Amino acid sequence: MTARRRLSPAERRKELLDVGARLFAARPYDDVLMEDVAQQAGVSRALLYRYFPNKSALFAAVYQQASDRLLDGTRIDPGHSLRAQLSAGLDLHFDYFAANRNTVLAANRVLAGDPVIQAIINDELAELSRRVLGATALEGRARDTASAALTAWLVFVRALCVDWLTHETLSRAELHDMSVGALRGALGAVIDADRLLGTGD
Repeated sequence: MTARRRLSPAERRKELLDVGARLFAARPYDDVLMEDVAQQAGVSRALLYRYFPNKSALFAAVYQQASDRLLDGTRIDPGHSLRAQLSAGLDLHFDYFAANRNTVLAANRVLAGDPVIQAIINDELAELSRRVLGATALEGRARDTASAALTAWLVFVRALCVDWLTHETLSRAELHDMSVGALRGALGAVIDADRLLGTGD
């Protein structure tokens, strides 16, 4: 183990998260050992466990950090085409999913029953739905029906992405087109989807 560098608690925690993120992205969840994280971070196992009591706690922190960064990159500006912004947001998520396949599969399959991980996923989906709805100016029943459609669409896209990562039956372009088309179809059943989403690419 290399000599430990003096870092503040916040800096040390960030370093441990960065190491954990790299390992979870590179290996299946069951193959990542806390000992490996400690070794690559240049700290003792005792110190690592002071920050994260177990592997699931470390993974949850890594996944929360990734979710926060994805949300930071998917702000919705009411002054621009909603379709174009949703398209860009999809690409941002697809980029992360493709680069962190093992992490995404761990969260959505290996740890599918973990309440902490599921809370992170649910919070992200709820925030994405809230932002999109906030940019629509819809009110009353139209807003309620659009909210239900958006929630169902976000769950659909996540499930589709997990299947894409697992089986690779779709190309990246097909995944994108299917996701956008599904949103148009879901919204178009109850509101004027073309007027709401716009046509910008």
